[in-house]
Amino acid sequence: MLARFLAAIAAMVVVVTASNILVLYPVQFQLGSLNLADLLTWGAFTYPFAFLVTDLTNRYDGANRARIVVICGFVVALGLSAYLATPRIAIASATAFLVGQLLDIAVFARLRNRYWLVPPLTGSLLGSALDTLIFFTIAFAPALGFIDGLFGMEDGSLGFGAPWLSLGPEVPLWTSLATGDFLVKFLAALLLLAPYRALMGKVMPLPASPTAASA
Repeated sequence: MLARFLAAIAAMVVVVTASNILVLYPVQFQLGSLNLADLLTWGAFTYPFAFLVTDLTNRYDGANRARIVVICGFVVALGLSAYLATPRIAIASATAFLVGQLLDIAVFARLRNRYWLVPPLTGSLLGSALDTLIFFTIAFAPALGFIDGLFGMEDGSLGFGAPWLSLGPEVPLWTSLATGDFLVKFLAALLLLAPYRALMGKVMPLPASPTAASA
Protein backbone atom coordinates (compact mmCIF):
# COMPACT_ATOMS: atom_id res chain seq x y z
CA MET A 1 0.00 0.00 0.00
CA LEU A 2 1.22 3.47 -0.94
CA ALA A 3 0.20 5.01 2.40
CA ARG A 4 2.18 2.41 4.34
CA PHE A 5 5.18 2.88 2.04
CA LEU A 6 5.15 6.68 2.50
CA ALA A 7 4.70 6.27 6.24
CA ALA A 8 7.77 4.02 6.34
CA ILE A 9 9.84 6.63 4.50
CA ALA A 10 8.65 9.38 6.84
CA ALA A 11 9.38 7.26 9.90
CA MET A 12 12.88 6.49 8.63
CA VAL A 13 13.66 10.16 8.03
CA VAL A 14 12.49 11.12 11.52
CA VAL A 15 14.47 8.36 13.23
CA VAL A 16 17.74 9.00 11.39
CA THR A 17 17.56 12.79 11.70
CA ALA A 18 16.87 12.61 15.43
CA SER A 19 19.67 10.10 15.91
CA ASN A 20 22.16 12.28 14.01
CA ILE A 21 21.55 15.08 16.46
CA LEU A 22 21.23 13.06 19.66
CA VAL A 23 24.49 11.18 19.07
CA LEU A 24 26.26 14.45 19.85
CA TYR A 25 24.95 14.38 23.42
CA PRO A 26 26.33 11.90 25.96
CA VAL A 27 23.94 10.65 28.63
CA GLN A 28 24.88 12.76 31.65
CA PHE A 29 23.94 10.39 34.43
CA GLN A 30 25.90 8.83 37.25
CA LEU A 31 24.93 5.30 38.29
CA GLY A 32 27.06 4.61 41.35
CA SER A 33 30.65 4.59 40.09
CA LEU A 34 29.41 4.23 36.51
CA ASN A 35 29.43 7.44 34.48
CA LEU A 36 27.07 6.87 31.56
CA ALA A 37 28.56 9.83 29.71
CA ASP A 38 31.64 7.68 29.13
CA LEU A 39 29.72 5.03 27.22
CA LEU A 40 26.35 6.25 25.95
CA THR A 41 24.86 8.95 23.78
CA TRP A 42 21.15 9.62 23.44
CA GLY A 43 21.29 8.57 19.80
CA ALA A 44 21.73 4.97 20.88
CA PHE A 45 18.14 4.95 22.13
CA THR A 46 16.51 6.27 18.95
CA TYR A 47 18.49 4.72 16.12
CA PRO A 48 17.40 1.07 16.66
CA PHE A 49 13.92 2.08 15.51
CA ALA A 50 15.38 2.42 12.00
CA PHE A 51 15.86 -1.35 11.94
CA LEU A 52 12.27 -1.84 13.07
CA VAL A 53 11.04 0.28 10.14
CA THR A 54 13.28 -1.57 7.69
CA ASP A 55 12.35 -5.02 8.94
CA LEU A 56 8.62 -4.34 8.90
CA THR A 57 8.85 -2.98 5.36
CA ASN A 58 10.90 -6.01 4.34
CA ARG A 59 8.33 -8.34 5.89
CA TYR A 60 5.32 -6.56 4.41
CA ASP A 61 6.57 -5.60 0.95
CA GLY A 62 9.85 -7.41 0.33
CA ALA A 63 13.53 -6.50 0.14
CA ASN A 64 13.25 -4.22 -2.90
CA ARG A 65 10.70 -1.96 -1.22
CA ALA A 66 12.79 -1.98 1.96
CA ARG A 67 15.82 -0.82 -0.04
CA ILE A 68 13.80 2.03 -1.52
CA VAL A 69 12.77 3.11 1.98
CA VAL A 70 16.40 3.01 3.09
CA ILE A 71 17.64 4.96 0.09
CA CYS A 72 14.92 7.59 0.42
CA GLY A 73 15.64 7.90 4.11
CA PHE A 74 19.35 8.10 3.34
CA VAL A 75 18.99 10.93 0.83
CA VAL A 76 16.62 13.05 2.91
CA ALA A 77 18.38 12.38 6.20
CA LEU A 78 21.77 13.21 4.68
CA GLY A 79 20.54 16.64 3.68
CA LEU A 80 18.92 17.27 7.05
CA SER A 81 21.87 15.99 9.08
CA ALA A 82 24.28 18.08 6.98
CA TYR A 83 22.26 21.11 8.05
CA LEU A 84 21.64 20.13 11.66
CA ALA A 85 24.92 18.38 12.52
CA THR A 86 28.57 18.83 11.55
CA PRO A 87 29.66 17.63 8.10
CA ARG A 88 31.78 14.88 9.66
CA ILE A 89 28.86 13.59 11.71
CA ALA A 90 26.63 13.74 8.63
CA ILE A 91 29.10 11.73 6.54
CA ALA A 92 29.61 9.18 9.32
CA SER A 93 25.91 8.81 9.96
CA ALA A 94 24.94 8.53 6.29
CA THR A 95 27.63 5.97 5.50
CA ALA A 96 26.94 3.85 8.58
CA PHE A 97 23.19 4.05 8.04
CA LEU A 98 23.29 2.97 4.41
CA VAL A 99 25.73 0.09 4.88
CA GLY A 100 24.16 -1.17 8.11
CA GLN A 101 20.60 -1.03 6.78
CA LEU A 102 21.46 -2.75 3.49
CA LEU A 103 23.18 -5.52 5.45
CA ASP A 104 20.08 -5.89 7.62
CA ILE A 105 17.89 -6.18 4.52
CA ALA A 106 20.14 -8.79 2.93
CA VAL A 107 20.30 -10.90 6.10
CA PHE A 108 16.56 -10.61 6.70
CA ALA A 109 15.79 -11.66 3.11
CA ARG A 110 18.05 -14.71 3.37
CA LEU A 111 16.46 -15.78 6.66
CA ARG A 112 12.90 -14.77 5.75
CA ASN A 113 11.46 -18.29 6.06
CA ARG A 114 13.00 -19.06 9.44
CA TYR A 115 11.17 -18.79 12.78
CA TRP A 116 9.63 -15.29 12.97
CA LEU A 117 12.19 -13.72 15.34
CA VAL A 118 15.30 -15.00 13.55
CA PRO A 119 15.25 -12.61 10.54
CA PRO A 120 14.73 -9.32 12.44
CA LEU A 121 16.97 -10.21 15.35
CA THR A 122 19.89 -11.50 13.27
CA GLY A 123 19.64 -8.73 10.70
CA SER A 124 19.37 -6.00 13.34
CA LEU A 125 22.31 -7.26 15.39
CA LEU A 126 24.64 -7.65 12.40
CA GLY A 127 23.53 -4.37 10.90
CA SER A 128 23.89 -2.58 14.24
CA ALA A 129 27.40 -3.93 14.78
CA LEU A 130 28.56 -2.73 11.37
CA ASP A 131 26.73 0.57 11.73
CA THR A 132 28.35 1.24 15.11
CA LEU A 133 31.83 0.41 13.84
CA ILE A 134 31.53 2.63 10.77
CA PHE A 135 29.87 5.56 12.52
CA PHE A 136 32.16 5.90 15.51
CA THR A 137 35.30 5.33 13.45
CA ILE A 138 34.45 8.04 10.93
CA ALA A 139 32.88 10.47 13.40
CA PHE A 140 35.28 10.32 16.32
CA ALA A 141 38.49 8.38 15.59
CA PRO A 142 41.50 10.76 15.65
CA ALA A 143 42.90 9.12 12.50
CA LEU A 144 40.01 10.66 10.56
CA GLY A 145 40.15 14.07 12.22
CA PHE A 146 41.24 15.56 8.90
CA ILE A 147 37.61 15.36 7.74
CA ASP A 148 36.73 18.23 10.08
CA GLY A 149 39.69 20.18 8.70
CA LEU A 150 38.43 19.75 5.14
CA PHE A 151 35.33 21.72 6.16
CA GLY A 152 37.29 24.34 8.10
CA MET A 153 36.16 23.02 11.46
CA GLU A 154 37.95 22.15 14.68
CA ASP A 155 38.84 18.48 15.09
CA GLY A 156 35.91 16.85 16.87
CA SER A 157 37.65 13.54 17.54
CA LEU A 158 37.20 11.85 20.89
CA GLY A 159 40.60 10.27 21.22
CA PHE A 160 41.34 11.28 24.81
CA GLY A 161 41.43 8.53 27.41
CA ALA A 162 38.51 7.30 29.49
CA PRO A 163 37.79 4.09 31.41
CA TRP A 164 36.31 1.47 29.08
CA LEU A 165 32.58 1.31 29.85
CA SER A 166 33.46 3.65 32.71
CA LEU A 167 34.85 0.69 34.69
CA GLY A 168 37.60 -1.01 32.70
CA PRO A 169 41.10 0.02 31.61
CA GLU A 170 41.62 3.39 29.97
CA VAL A 171 40.86 3.48 26.25
CA PRO A 172 40.08 6.25 23.75
CA LEU A 173 36.68 7.67 24.61
CA TRP A 174 35.24 6.97 21.16
CA THR A 175 35.81 3.22 21.56
CA SER A 176 34.07 3.23 24.94
CA LEU A 177 31.16 5.16 23.44
CA ALA A 178 30.98 2.69 20.55
CA THR A 179 30.83 -0.25 22.94
CA GLY A 180 28.09 1.32 25.03
CA ASP A 181 26.19 2.28 21.90
CA PHE A 182 26.21 -1.28 20.60
CA LEU A 183 25.15 -2.70 23.96
CA VAL A 184 22.10 -0.45 23.92
CA LYS A 185 21.35 -1.45 20.32
CA PHE A 186 21.68 -5.11 21.33
CA LEU A 187 19.14 -4.62 24.11
CA ALA A 188 16.89 -2.59 21.81
CA ALA A 189 16.97 -5.34 19.18
CA LEU A 190 15.55 -7.70 21.78
CA LEU A 191 12.92 -5.28 23.08
CA LEU A 192 11.77 -4.25 19.60
CA LEU A 193 10.88 -7.83 18.79
CA ALA A 194 7.64 -7.24 20.68
CA PRO A 195 6.31 -4.38 18.49
CA TYR A 196 7.68 -6.15 15.40
CA ARG A 197 5.69 -9.29 16.22
CA ALA A 198 2.55 -7.32 17.07
CA LEU A 199 2.65 -5.27 13.86
CA MET A 200 3.68 -8.26 11.77
CA GLY A 201 0.62 -10.13 13.02
CA LYS A 202 -1.72 -7.30 12.01
CA VAL A 203 -0.57 -7.35 8.41
CA MET A 204 0.67 -10.89 7.95
CA PRO A 205 -1.14 -13.15 10.44
CA LEU A 206 0.18 -16.62 10.92
CA PRO A 207 -1.67 -19.39 9.06
CA ALA A 208 -4.51 -20.92 11.05
CA SER A 209 -3.63 -24.11 12.86
CA PRO A 210 -5.20 -27.38 11.65
CA THR A 211 -7.30 -27.46 14.81
CA ALA A 212 -8.63 -23.94 14.26
CA ALA A 213 -9.27 -24.63 10.58
CA SER A 214 -11.39 -27.68 11.40
CA ALA A 215 -13.35 -25.97 14.15
